[in-house]
Amino acid sequence: MASPVAVIASLVFYSFIAASTVSVAANFYRDFDITWGEGRGQIVNNGQVLTLSLDKASGSGFQSKNEYLFGKIDMQLKLVPGNSAGTVTAYYLSSKGSTWDEIDFEFLGNLSGDPYILHTNVFSQGKGNREQQFYLWFDPTADFHTYSILWNPQRIIFSVDGTPIREFKNMESKGVPFPKDQPMRIYSSLWNADDWATRGGLVKTDWTQAPFTASYRNFNADACIWSGGLSSCPSSSPPSSTSNNAWLSQELDSSNQERLQWVQKNYMIYNYCADTKRFPQGLPTECNAA
Repeated sequence: MASPVAVIASLVFYSFIAASTVSVAANFYRDFDITWGEGRGQIVNNGQVLTLSLDKASGSGFQSKNEYLFGKIDMQLKLVPGNSAGTVTAYYLSSKGSTWDEIDFEFLGNLSGDPYILHTNVFSQGKGNREQQFYLWFDPTADFHTYSILWNPQRIIFSVDGTPIREFKNMESKGVPFPKDQPMRIYSSLWNADDWATRGGLVKTDWTQAPFTASYRNFNADACIWSGGLSSCPSSSPPSSTSNNAWLSQELDSSNQERLQWVQKNYMIYNYCADTKRFPQGLPTECNAA
């Protein structure tokens, strides 16, 4: 087991590499539609940057033009700076209907100087209640950082700057539904949630600080696009480490397992699998599975 100093040095290194790497510029005009907010969502810099704003009248949001059924989704975000208490920036995958699937990142704002809370959740067949929450090891408002969702038939991995923070495995064999049959779009929104977002709703949004703005860039999707009932990924050939679809069978190696454990030990502030008071009849099945 590496020392905490070595692991945090690795985290800083990977964060630097992830934030510094220049990828093919995303085109938000091509990939997304701003769906609400009456002008508060804007695409700028020739389609390379998207911003969402919130004021007392309204927030704003966007969604992907494509639907996906499995993929590795990356987006760089720079969150609302300063006193962001009461605001929520949500970035997630979701299907439609009463038995929807959903994979969530939500960033809960806080008073100036207090850390953001990164809230994660997984819904399958309309059932969620799988929250894990984290602090981050950097200021997410000072610069852009990469937030990634790896979703394949075996697992879902949430990562920040290439560092895994959460894994949700497919445990259908133990009766736990897993998102694998419903294509999902990417959604994001910036909205007022001061009835619950900061200290359980005790801290309200300070509208004198409005407008609040979050920024997005460098979207990338190595993913199976779902259109007309068909997937863009070939089903005849299995994924391999040399193919463009290696993520379809990707799992955490020993180094990433160690980094995941370190983050969960040092930065996780809530885990539904440890909340016995919430589940007096017993923890959910996936919490007890190996």
